[in-house]
Amino acid sequence: MDAADLDLLASTLRAAMTGPTGEDLYAALVDLGWHEMLSEAADSTVPLVFRLLGETGAHAPLLDDVIRAQGSYQLQHADPAVDEGGGEPTGATGPLALPYAGGRWVRWEQTTPKDDSELLDPDLPLREVSTGGAVPLAAGRVAVGWWLTGASRAMLTLARTHALDRVQFGRPIASFQAVRHRLAEAFVAVEGAEATLTAATGDLGSALAKAAAGRAALVTARHCQQTLGGIGFTAEHALHRHIRRVLVLDGLLGSSRELLREAGATIRVAGTAPRLVGL
Repeated sequence: MDAADLDLLASTLRAAMTGPTGEDLYAALVDLGWHEMLSEAADSTVPLVFRLLGETGAHAPLLDDVIRAQGSYQLQHADPAVDEGGGEPTGATGPLALPYAGGRWVRWEQTTPKDDSELLDPDLPLREVSTGGAVPLAAGRVAVGWWLTGASRAMLTLARTHALDRVQFGRPIASFQAVRHRLAEAFVAVEGAEATLTAATGDLGSALAKAAAGRAALVTARHCQQTLGGIGFTAEHALHRHIRRVLVLDGLLGSSRELLREAGATIRVAGTAPRLVGL
């Protein structure tokens, strides 16, 4: 896709995500050609769709499709260098059992349950399950990473707007050096995470990229909460929803802390650190 096509697609997807969510949003995205875009232009479609999910606060059961698409590619091409996680047979259906922080397993329900008492979070249909099997995680980790950076940018927008509007001692708090440093640190973390996600390839690269996105989201949540002060804790303000979302997503497919440990163990066993990006 060229830049004009991406801009048009972005505006169309953003409009779709401002209304329905969950299974209704999934149906709308399928009507827009989600599966075709995933099979023909995943490198541009996945970052765009998942970043917009983060920015808008919407959700849809798209992650299983991304993971299954990677598994199908591996079965067709039989390239062991792509991922070592195995995969489901082509054509398998139903929610996948996915690893979660702390050695737990979850599945993303295709429809939002009426009873949310067993969900990890009332706003996301993630239900804990007893066990799971091997699935290829590289593409899924990159997708969740883009979701995290999208939510981070939404939090930054809220904090920046508040800093420009909130006046103390006769001037906007955006002019205070401490506030500017917090927002600048968060912005740099998000930019770095997006650069890492763009360059991510293979198991190790995707694990480090997802870890970078998770850490950036947590840094952004902390600094934006400090910028907003007490209003950021209130139910009326949107910030707390994004903070809760990134806390849940950071644990999905491995938390940032766990993934860094996993990457370190991989490098220690190999005895060398591979070059992940050509400079």
